[in-house]
Amino acid sequence: MLSNQNFLVLTTAVAPALWGTTYLTTTLFLQEDRLLLAATVRALPAGVLLLVLCRRWPRGEWWWKSWVLGILNIGAFFALLFIAAYRLPGGVAAIVGGLQPLVVAVLASRVLQERLTARVVFAGSSGLLGVCLIVLQAQSRLDAVGLAAAIGGTLSMASGIVLAKKWGQPASPLTTTAWQLIAGGLFLLVLTIAIEGLITTPLTLPNMMGFSYLSVVGTAFAYVVWFRGIARLPASTTAFLGLLSPVVAILLGWMIAGEDLAPLQVAGVVIVLGSIAAVIVSKTAKPVRAHEGLPNDPTR
Repeated sequence: MLSNQNFLVLTTAVAPALWGTTYLTTTLFLQEDRLLLAATVRALPAGVLLLVLCRRWPRGEWWWKSWVLGILNIGAFFALLFIAAYRLPGGVAAIVGGLQPLVVAVLASRVLQERLTARVVFAGSSGLLGVCLIVLQAQSRLDAVGLAAAIGGTLSMASGIVLAKKWGQPASPLTTTAWQLIAGGLFLLVLTIAIEGLITTPLTLPNMMGFSYLSVVGTAFAYVVWFRGIARLPASTTAFLGLLSPVVAILLGWMIAGEDLAPLQVAGVVIVLGSIAAVIVSKTAKPVRAHEGLPNDPTR
């Protein structure tokens, strides 16, 4: 029978696994010339849906904190993610994501006083090697703009993970996720109107299907379980789970899009999964209880 800690790890891992489907969904169903529109339609409706369910607005300092986290975790990250997804093939779009566990581990050691152990550094380096093996075997030329977007997205989300852990959650994960999605979605909406303009052509049925899946499943649901994991797991553990995204992306590209999967790519997948397992096994700290670190709030 699974322990509560293992169950929490598994449920948190669902989020990056779902994000790994973004690349295939983007290339198969969405409009290639509306990058920011794709990001906006993914984030803002998901935030509104969750806000309708929780019916609670931020209070006090959580107005500006929600905006900071919303831009780091959603606004800037989504914009860069979609640029990378359009300009790079499936697994390559997540190339620099392999650096995220190391970036988070270093930031967490400075900001959260989490120990930066040799095991974490070795596992992070191994995870990066695994992602590189996946990428270097891809039969597509790497795009400089796409890679720059991937780097920016990795740094943005790594900062968001550490700050979200440091600040805690003043309400349920569903509620705080709603605040961040709306803040990030509004940020993206402004960028969309300023850069791409309003929609001039109607969305097709495949477009609407792709947006619906990404918004409801890949965003609303995925981010609720992700932020729940951030609140209860060490930051480095959560970051390592993010390595599942390129693994899922490359496997879907092989199974559905017919992309070749070379032996070294298979080895990369195995190395990535091994690095994740090594960190999870090493983390023996108890998960944060739901009420710890939260201010008293009689309305909850």
